[in-house]
Amino acid sequence: MPTPESEAFLAKKPKVPASFDGVDFDDTKRLKAAQDAIIREQWVQVMMGRLVRDELSKCYYREGVNHLEKCGRLRERYLELLKDSRAKGYLFEQQNIIPKE
Repeated sequence: MPTPESEAFLAKKPKVPASFDGVDFDDTKRLKAAQDAIIREQWVQVMMGRLVRDELSKCYYREGVNHLEKCGRLRERYLELLKDSRAKGYLFEQQNIIPKE
């Protein structure tokens, strides 16, 4: 069952998608909201990778010599998350808008 979101959490939750599609660059408030949403999404990916890495290290320690068999799922997930493991910022995406179809 999902945890209910508090009013304080909902107030800070971004209300724009994590892209610059349809953002008027003269509207500073919407521009900053889009930048904030992009940074938040990148940090979520970074923290997800960190959590999977911690679980993988616990699995390696717990399983010992059998870690190749027992921890394969976590290892594959961690290798997939390594692709997005850095927060890159929003400047490239802001200056080079590529419309998403």
